[in-house]
Amino acid sequence: MAWEPYTTPVRPEWIDYNGHLSEAYYVLVFGFATDAAMDALGMGPGYRAATSNSLYTVEAHVRYLAETGLGAELVVTTVVAGSGPKKLHLCHEMHAEGQLIATEEILGLHVNQDTGRTCGFGEDLLASISAQRREPPEWSGRSISS
Repeated sequence: MAWEPYTTPVRPEWIDYNGHLSEAYYVLVFGFATDAAMDALGMGPGYRAATSNSLYTVEAHVRYLAETGLGAELVVTTVVAGSGPKKLHLCHEMHAEGQLIATEEILGLHVNQDTGRTCGFGEDLLASISAQRREPPEWSGRSISS
C-alpha cells in the first residue's frame, strides 16, 4: 500500500447497547477508508468535480472478527486487489490495539454521475490503479455458507 492507513478513534455515538462498536459503524469507517483510497488513486473531490465521475460500491462483504470499545484507535489498511476498465476491487483490514477486528472487500464501479452509467477509467487512473495492485489477502473472495 502506498498511502497511509485511515485512522479514527471509536466515538461515543458509535457504541451500541452492548458497549461495543456497533456493526453499522464498522461499515462507516470502511466507507471513509474507501474515500481515502479514492483520494490516493486520483479520484478525490477535484476529480469528481471536473469529470462528474465517481466510484459507486455495488457489492460489499464484511467480516466482524472481534469487538472493540469506546476510544479504541481504528487503523484501516487497504489494498487494490483487482481491477478492470470500469471496476475496482478493494480489500480493507481494520485493526484496533494491534488486533485484526474486521475485514471488508468491495467491488466499485466507475460511474458518470450525469448519465448514471458506468464509464471507463482514464489512462491516468488506470496507471495509478495498476501501480497499486497487490495480491488479494487470503480471506478475499469468500462467500457466506452455512
